[in-house]
Amino acid sequence: MIEANNYHPKINIDELMQKIHDEVAKRQVNSQPAGLKANADTSKIKLNISYIEALLKNAESRTFIRTKWPDKLDRFPFKFNKLQQVILKAINFFFKDQREVNFNLINSLKESIAINRQLIEQITTLKLQVDERLDTLDRNVQRIDDSLNTINTLVGSLLTSIQERLDAMNIRVQGIDEHLSGGDTHIQEIDEHLSAVDTCIQRLDEHLIATNTRIETIDELYIRNDSYLKNDLMQQKRLITIFLEEARKCLPEPFSQEHLQTFVNEDQHLLDAFYVAFEDQFRGSREDIFNTLKVYLPLIQEAQVGTPESSILDVGCGRGEWLELLRESGYTARGIDINRVMLEQCRYRGLEVVEADVIEYLRTLPDGSLGAVTGFHIIEHLSFETLVQLFDQTVRVLKPGGLVIFETPNTRNILVGSGDFYRDPTHKNPIHPDTISFLAKSRGLIKSEAYFLEEIHGMLNLVSSSEIRFDDLNDYVKVSRNMVLIAYKA
Repeated sequence: MIEANNYHPKINIDELMQKIHDEVAKRQVNSQPAGLKANADTSKIKLNISYIEALLKNAESRTFIRTKWPDKLDRFPFKFNKLQQVILKAINFFFKDQREVNFNLINSLKESIAINRQLIEQITTLKLQVDERLDTLDRNVQRIDDSLNTINTLVGSLLTSIQERLDAMNIRVQGIDEHLSGGDTHIQEIDEHLSAVDTCIQRLDEHLIATNTRIETIDELYIRNDSYLKNDLMQQKRLITIFLEEARKCLPEPFSQEHLQTFVNEDQHLLDAFYVAFEDQFRGSREDIFNTLKVYLPLIQEAQVGTPESSILDVGCGRGEWLELLRESGYTARGIDINRVMLEQCRYRGLEVVEADVIEYLRTLPDGSLGAVTGFHIIEHLSFETLVQLFDQTVRVLKPGGLVIFETPNTRNILVGSGDFYRDPTHKNPIHPDTISFLAKSRGLIKSEAYFLEEIHGMLNLVSSSEIRFDDLNDYVKVSRNMVLIAYKA
């Protein structure tokens, strides 16, 4: 318990706190402008804190134990010392807790004031630093402002100079525009003149195209006639040579029957040159046939034929397109034909060919000696009896698994069956797809089926004849003009 010699009346804590709050509010109102607490008057705050400390000291003095009777009561003429002491002890006893509470509150307020003093000092220091920074910033802003003024002056001068240059440039551009306008007029006149020249050139081009077309037609006709004449001349020369040799052997004796037969045998070759020219005219160009035959190469590859041990024989090899394609693809093949002019063309290209009748040649081959027998547009030249012999000999000379490819005009095409087939005077009998397939099966071949060469998505494909529908007349017109028999030896 705190002892003191002075006597103080009871302290009203609520009243004291209210005064403190009022003083703080008054200080805040008087020391700060509205909305700017950071710029408060520090001296006034310190004065208010001193005032609050004085109030706290007064309140603290009243928290001590009363040991003295109040001076106001000592004015009475009589004294009750013992009674006063008893009363004071009673008062001290009854207000003991109140004094402790008041004492604790006062200590708390003193601590708060001390903290506020520290905060004020820190705020003052911070304000000084901020003021210094603001002064520095003001100086920098002033320098920047001066620099901006200088820059504005320079920019103004520069803009003035640029504007003057732009004005001068606009004048020059205007002059250029006027000059270009005159140039455009001149160019337009030139364009009109060039258009007239283009029209004249176009007419000349059309005339030249027509002339070139006529020249190409004449050249083509000339080439065909020249080829025909050369081939025919070679044939005639050969016949004359044979005739002279035989005549030299017989003179002065008359011709024997054997000599006459030699002349007769040569008669079948009199039209060789004619037929070559006929093929060139109606069969198609060598390049077209060469590209069309590529559709059969996968069959050769799948059958694994065309090797030296399993070679390919092309009967009626003609101009040799198929033989040449096989050679370029790395397959071993040879051909036979009876047209000497065509055979000479094949030999000129380095192809292996033999002049022989197909049936007679096949009879000379041993059994199982070939990997494949092919023939393109030959079977329509044979009689039915010869065709049967062809199949019989083919089955004999093929190895097991050997391949047969025979291409012929497709008589299911109404244009072919009704007219185009008979364009070639050497054609004998048109053959129906079902007939050729049945004939192949009956002579011992397996997997025998007729296919049509149909163009699908720009590519030539082999389509089984059984998959083609013939519902109306258009189907008979649009179907492939060629068909092919594909069969295998068991």
